[in-house]
Amino acid sequence: MPTVSLFALVSLGLILGGSHLRIVLSNLMNGITAHMSWAYLGIYIINFIFFMFLAFSHFGKIKLGHANDKPEYSSFQWGSMVFATAIDASILMLSMVDPLRYVQHPIFGDKPYSAAAYGDAHMLGQFNWGPMAWMMFASATVAIAYVMYVRNARVMRISSAISFLKGPERYKKVIRQIIDFLVVFGIMGGIGSSVGMEIPVLSKIINQITGVPDTLFLKLFMFLILFIIFAVTVFHGIKGGIDRLSAAHIWTAIGFLLIVLFIGPTLTIFRDEGNSLRLMVTKFITMSTGTTTTGSPDIVKNETIFYWGWWLSYMPVMGLFIARISRGRTIRQVVVGMLGYGALGCMSFYAILGGYSLYLQQTGVINLVHILNTQGQAAAIAAVLSTLPLKMLMLIIYSISCFIFLATTISSSAFIVSSFTSRHLAPGEQPSQFNRLIWVIVFIIFSFGIVFVGGLKTVQAISSIAGFPLIVVCGLLLISICQMIHQDQKVIQAKKKTVLFMPHVTPEIVRKQKRVEIALASYLHEQPRNQSDPELS
Repeated sequence: MPTVSLFALVSLGLILGGSHLRIVLSNLMNGITAHMSWAYLGIYIINFIFFMFLAFSHFGKIKLGHANDKPEYSSFQWGSMVFATAIDASILMLSMVDPLRYVQHPIFGDKPYSAAAYGDAHMLGQFNWGPMAWMMFASATVAIAYVMYVRNARVMRISSAISFLKGPERYKKVIRQIIDFLVVFGIMGGIGSSVGMEIPVLSKIINQITGVPDTLFLKLFMFLILFIIFAVTVFHGIKGGIDRLSAAHIWTAIGFLLIVLFIGPTLTIFRDEGNSLRLMVTKFITMSTGTTTTGSPDIVKNETIFYWGWWLSYMPVMGLFIARISRGRTIRQVVVGMLGYGALGCMSFYAILGGYSLYLQQTGVINLVHILNTQGQAAAIAAVLSTLPLKMLMLIIYSISCFIFLATTISSSAFIVSSFTSRHLAPGEQPSQFNRLIWVIVFIIFSFGIVFVGGLKTVQAISSIAGFPLIVVCGLLLISICQMIHQDQKVIQAKKKTVLFMPHVTPEIVRKQKRVEIALASYLHEQPRNQSDPELS
């Protein structure tokens, strides 16, 4: 209840502050970029190197489960669920407009709108949604899965996966409570950022389709529809609610991408994507360390810091979810799967939708940059969709896809947060329906407050602020993983030493030894304790 009250007060402050807070939050975002970018960049570099070493060394063979455990889901089923849960409607929107911002401010000092600028613009979004971003989920995933399936402990909160904080000591209990609060704070910021950006865009697109004025009342109506969807799915829980929404989520995503790919300039999209992959490999270190040579460093750092904060805020939710479906997989399989299904899946949106937007701009079909700068990203997205055949149908499909994406992610997050804030849940028990409904209401009010303030800078600032405390949480998770796998290696070494002393032991010898031990025990039971038997000796 104290956590709910705090977020209710923050939401009220956003609503009362309104557009006056936009300048404050914009300045705050600029300050974070100027003075704290090293912390965001640093934790992502450490985390990425850590899991690349962990996955592709002998530690990667450690199974998240017992020796005989097999994966519950096939690789495709597992990858589909991971991808569907991680992405929301934001990628459908940002993949179209991010490249348009980047081509105006080339990240490597190239001339705006030059061939090099278009190539870098196509690539940068894929970097921000690519391997480094997805590896941020690995810290919580591996720590939680190890505690759940190797140590057979129940995990409902991130703090339960930090091994060295376990114990009855008061200071450990206080630290665990602080971590759980920061996790909820991060989730709220990430979800609020998503809704705060997506509802205005959807409202504009609905205005394009129906002619209904794009006013605050339309946005309130959309929040009402979202509330009904959230309430129904969260009320039903995972079975029959969130799982069905997730299935609709993935198929609408694939369908929309395929339509754009085959209706649009297919060969150009494939060619540009090949160039982007080459650029990402050659410039990966430069972008990861924030040392790009550009005339507008704030543009580049603002974008990356915004995304790094956003991915951090979703790290707890995704860690818990991926861990729950990863029993029987090795650490290597989990990491490689997240890179393959997650990173490549997200990059495909920027390859197709971002590639199509840049194609329209570069060939002069429509001046999307002008529309973006003068009318905003909602108008730019609507302009892109209007260039497709059957534009009214495409606008409808796009709007439905975005709504399903948004509802899926927020319903899942509300379910996880209600689990965080529930006490004394038995294994397999779901949080109460009342608790889930309360968090749905809090999400709606908090998100509405962000929409009421408005502006992309507002979204970026809140996302970055929400992710900042989780930098420390990520560091603690990495330390915990190191401790746990080190202990696991002690067990492996002990087994190796045992084998060295008995190199020729076979199953048949073991069975014979068991029969001898049973016969011997039976014989000794029948003899007096002080009587020796010459035959036995």
